[in-house]
Amino acid sequence: MQRATQVPVVNSVSFGYDDLDEWKAVALGRSQGHIYGRNTNPTVAVFEEKLRILEGAEAATSFSTGMAAISDTLFTLLEPGQRVVSVNDTYGGTNRLFSEFLPRVGVKVTLCQTADQEAIESAIDEGLRVLYLESPTNPTCKVLDLERLSSRARARGAIVVVDNTFATPINQHPLELGAHLVIHSATKYLGGHADALGGVVAGDSGLIESIFRRREITGATLHPDAAYLLLRGMKTLSLRVERQNSNALTIARHLSQHRAVEHVFYPGLESHPNHDVAKRQMPGGFGGVLSFQLRGDFEVVKDFLPRLRYAHRAANLGAVETVVAPPATGSHVELTASERAALGIPETLVRYSCGIEDVNDLIADLDSALEASRIP
Repeated sequence: MQRATQVPVVNSVSFGYDDLDEWKAVALGRSQGHIYGRNTNPTVAVFEEKLRILEGAEAATSFSTGMAAISDTLFTLLEPGQRVVSVNDTYGGTNRLFSEFLPRVGVKVTLCQTADQEAIESAIDEGLRVLYLESPTNPTCKVLDLERLSSRARARGAIVVVDNTFATPINQHPLELGAHLVIHSATKYLGGHADALGGVVAGDSGLIESIFRRREITGATLHPDAAYLLLRGMKTLSLRVERQNSNALTIARHLSQHRAVEHVFYPGLESHPNHDVAKRQMPGGFGGVLSFQLRGDFEVVKDFLPRLRYAHRAANLGAVETVVAPPATGSHVELTASERAALGIPETLVRYSCGIEDVNDLIADLDSALEASRIP
């Protein structure tokens, strides 16, 4: 790449060859190179390699979005009649795959109560093709014992897939805990600046090859411009996540003492039911996202959110700026209020994704908004 100190953006649909033997060798994967942008691209390949190294994986492949990564992975691994086991409160889009799209093609889906790990193990023991986990969960920050559940699923010959978006490779390494594949919505912490969509899957090389072959055909390709922005963001990933971890823990502790807050969900709190598991499997930190339940009803949330000065009201997380949203309009907007309630997501829940701002400013902002709101 002409000795550039930064990874160049290669915006080329195709790549030419004078030697037909070389062209064929590259097209068949026998030699290194690129043929067509829907399949591979030099800028995108650098992004995939960096994520592969961060997760300690054999291989990685990227996608246009996080949901493309999740859906292509599940549809690659599962066939009609096979069974996937997961938990109730995965990300809303993932939950729709389990409740609507996979059953439509004959895949058997079992969703367990997230907090009941014995029930998950019982479901595993009944036989399965894929165990799909998310930890911490979105938005209530439940923590699953990844090592324990991965070991149980591997003993049944299942493939273990873990969504590591909330934790990031800085805080948690699912492959070291027994997973075969790890998924990220690169849109979130990896990019970190809310300016590029992307997804990525890393893990066992044979599985990645199969997922890549499907993505070649479905066409959910990561654009080189987006790959460049994600690469730029990843340069500060560790610095950002360390600050976000610290901000989230400080704010969670503060809110847990506030009269207007009924409950705080954050694995870094000693009161979290899975704090010991989180402390063991998340050595880098407990993440930058917390959620808290306000006293009252949804009208209280509607009154409270506009009073925040420093938090952006938007459907995103993992960025350098603090972002806040109720699941009713963000992560689980696809579901009805009763469906959210069944998943343990109250209408007065607020998801708070900490940015890298000064934590004292964020706390003062929260206190001001809470005191001014009509909270019983």
